[in-house]
Amino acid sequence: MKYRGALVIALTCLACCGLTPGQERPPGSPAEQPSEPAASPQDAPGQAALDFFEKKIRPVLIAHCYECHSEDTQNLKGGLRVDSRAGLLAGGDSGPAVVPRDIENSLLVAALRYDSFEMPPKGKLPANVIADFEQWVRTGAADPRIAKAPATRARKIDIEAGRNHWAYRPVKRPTVPTVQQQQWPVNDIDRFILARLEASQLTPATEADREAIARRLYFSLLGLPPTPEQLQQFVEDQSPQAYERLVDELLESPHFGERWGRHWLDVVRFAESVTLRGLVLPEAWRYRDYVINAFNDDRPYDRFLTEQLAGDLLDDTSLEVRQRNIIATTFLTMGNSNLEDQDKNKLEMDYVDEQLDVIGRGLLAQTVTCARCHDHKFDPIPTSDYYAMGGILKGVQGLKHANVSRWVEVPLPVSDAQQQQQKQHRQQVAQLEKSIAALKKQVGKKTPPAGNIVAAKDLPGIVVDDTQAKKVGVWQDSQFVKSFVNDGYCHDQAMNKGKKTITFIPELPHDGRYEVRFSYSHSSNRPPDLPISVFSAEGEKVVHINQTKLPPIDGLFISLGTYRFEAAGQSYVLVSTAGTSGSVIADAVQFIPLNPDGTPKIAPRKPPEADAPQDAPQGPSAQERKALKQQLASQESELAALRKAAPSSPMAISVVEGSKGVDLPIHIRGNVHNLGTVVPRGVLQVATYGEPPRMPTDGSGRLELARWMANPQHPLTSRVFVNRVWHWLFGSGLVRTVDNFGTTGESPSHPQLLEYLASQFVQHDWSVKQLIRELVLSRTYRMAALDISPANDPENRLLSHMNRQRLDAESLRDAMLLMAGTLDRTMGGRTFPKTLSSDYGFSFDQPRRSVYAPVFRNSLPEIFEAFDFANPSMVTGRRNVSTVAPQALFFMNHPLVRKQSEHAATKLLAEPAQDQQARIQRAYLTTLSRQPTSNELELSANFLTAAT
Repeated sequence: MKYRGALVIALTCLACCGLTPGQERPPGSPAEQPSEPAASPQDAPGQAALDFFEKKIRPVLIAHCYECHSEDTQNLKGGLRVDSRAGLLAGGDSGPAVVPRDIENSLLVAALRYDSFEMPPKGKLPANVIADFEQWVRTGAADPRIAKAPATRARKIDIEAGRNHWAYRPVKRPTVPTVQQQQWPVNDIDRFILARLEASQLTPATEADREAIARRLYFSLLGLPPTPEQLQQFVEDQSPQAYERLVDELLESPHFGERWGRHWLDVVRFAESVTLRGLVLPEAWRYRDYVINAFNDDRPYDRFLTEQLAGDLLDDTSLEVRQRNIIATTFLTMGNSNLEDQDKNKLEMDYVDEQLDVIGRGLLAQTVTCARCHDHKFDPIPTSDYYAMGGILKGVQGLKHANVSRWVEVPLPVSDAQQQQQKQHRQQVAQLEKSIAALKKQVGKKTPPAGNIVAAKDLPGIVVDDTQAKKVGVWQDSQFVKSFVNDGYCHDQAMNKGKKTITFIPELPHDGRYEVRFSYSHSSNRPPDLPISVFSAEGEKVVHINQTKLPPIDGLFISLGTYRFEAAGQSYVLVSTAGTSGSVIADAVQFIPLNPDGTPKIAPRKPPEADAPQDAPQGPSAQERKALKQQLASQESELAALRKAAPSSPMAISVVEGSKGVDLPIHIRGNVHNLGTVVPRGVLQVATYGEPPRMPTDGSGRLELARWMANPQHPLTSRVFVNRVWHWLFGSGLVRTVDNFGTTGESPSHPQLLEYLASQFVQHDWSVKQLIRELVLSRTYRMAALDISPANDPENRLLSHMNRQRLDAESLRDAMLLMAGTLDRTMGGRTFPKTLSSDYGFSFDQPRRSVYAPVFRNSLPEIFEAFDFANPSMVTGRRNVSTVAPQALFFMNHPLVRKQSEHAATKLLAEPAQDQQARIQRAYLTTLSRQPTSNELELSANFLTAAT
């Protein structure tokens, strides 16, 4: 036991050492290269923080604070300006508004919380917005604004001049340079690298040893280390084609997609829950599996993009492909929007903004969303371009609105046989429901009571009864007050306030203006201020009614106003119990078409008794009623069993294409309630050469957008992706700001190489595997990693040696599981129960690969949080790389590490070994993919001897 315990400690320490994918021999060993990693070259400092400011902070300041606290204000309030970082730090009459990293002493945060000052004075901002400001201050209050930035109106964007920036020029295949050391390159990539090195009087590093090369390649392509047997097989194979064979073998591994799919999930901010309320997205796993399969299948990148932007609009006959195309559009739905926002117009534009952000930064490396409130401050992107692209996405339904809006789920196509099975099941359910309804009517039949009761058929217009409405929560049917439409009304029992809604959705015969009336029975125990939301072509309007008062129209209805409705658009009335007191009553909603002069088309109402038979029959006898009830119970039980046995209908998170295009007006300062000139749908002008795509009148234009981006002549699409691939393989992109190719991003270190790769990528039919293969076969990829860079290239931008790279959180976890022999390599499928409703407190303890760990925004696995996992709410092309004390403590103390170390020790002891030295060597091969040095061997042996 002591020996096993010593092995546990030793393996834990070795795991801590194995943080780099290409672990090389330490000094003093044969074929050595320096061992300790140096920091990889970083992007511009604080880029993620600046992105957060531009997306979450600046728009709020503009919308709610600039009116009283900016340079353009005629009467500056409190001496405070918030239109620059200097203004916030200096503060006003009461002191500094912001103290970076000190929330409690930042008056701006206190004012937003309404702790002291109450700002903005017109109403407290939503909790999630205040939380954004707290996070911004806590992380240093990054803010690029200077005190006297020129007003937007003073700068006119020149699109033609903007095209002079390198990223907006057409891609042109360069001439491959000639080099002096002609024996060194193995492909054209090496020639571009070597030419720059020779021009700077630098020489490339020697090739890393075979163990380091194998470990680097396995982690790069699979995200896993090689086993000792795989390592030995490669090291002993001295044939010239050995390395190429290994590359091809790993590219064909099904686990390749798991590694490279995870890279893509970072970019598209993949998550399986939303932050507020922790609502879980039960079908998001389908998109994750779609991405993994796409990389494994080497789906051409242009097709890959098109499927994600407009897969539901593609004409494909294969059932499998049609399912795949719909799942792909989950890409458009992954934003972390505030679904509780009651301003649904604003919520929809926030949703569009999220989509534009992932399309702009994720696919084009353009900060398009900086143009939401004004023309882009730095790049040639006018605000009209933002709303031109926004109109394309606004014509697509991605949300279903209620008190808490929901994402859209659509059924996936099924086979003809499954369709027939589902149809038969629906018919059986409908027949049984009809029979049950007739029995209920018979059981409840009695002499018609006296009162104000009217049949819906006797009312003009379109009447939606409470029995036809969509209900959330339990609503109680009633006939207690004899004043209702049809057979009764329903009420919320004055319970579970805020958790119940009822939605009346009419089937309107045509577009036009309608008067909307709401029916209820009044009483003193009703809510005096019931909010009713009317959703029409004019947007959402909330009307408040007093249900303690008699309805003014025939004692049954109250008018909610007149509205313009479109038969194919949003047309419904929603009643929520949130914030109400007493029993909320819902009976029926009447939609009455209006004449051209605005008067309702109403025929005189017949007296209730006019059509009633003179001798109304009495209800069933007591004996008959008992038999009917037994029959009713039997059929209800049968219906429940039938529904439980319903044929499965797979669902996917997706979007629904609109029936016509939507051209958006410019939103002045990003305000959805302050509209300007309408902008025709379109694409980024600066990246468009030739005729821009023509937008359809009967659709959104998503497919046209996708084809514009997938055009081989597009200046950004291929450049951006090949740069991402370079970053994922070499630790730093040719353009280090991988999500920003604009004028505030960095220039490429090797412009001609970037052009070569982009043109080569398109020429090879957008094959991702072919691109990766060419890169890893290069001698550049196989160079040794050095600790010290040349004085004239201190950041190793010219690549005289390989950059050292830290293993990411997933590779660390998966490598531990693999070494311990506990890794479950099962691929795909759901990884948490479909019935799970909230992500709070969820713990993932399955030994599957980390790509299958649910990405819950409120409860990420602790190893993810400790080791710089991508923020699932933001486009993340380059993860942060930190070195902090909790990481070391995690490796020494966390139950995951200790448990896997124990498994690894047990596994190691169970393997045949000649002696202790052989066991130590096996441990090093398993954890670090290399043999121990003589010094390490001696230290390990002494440690084990002392421990036993």
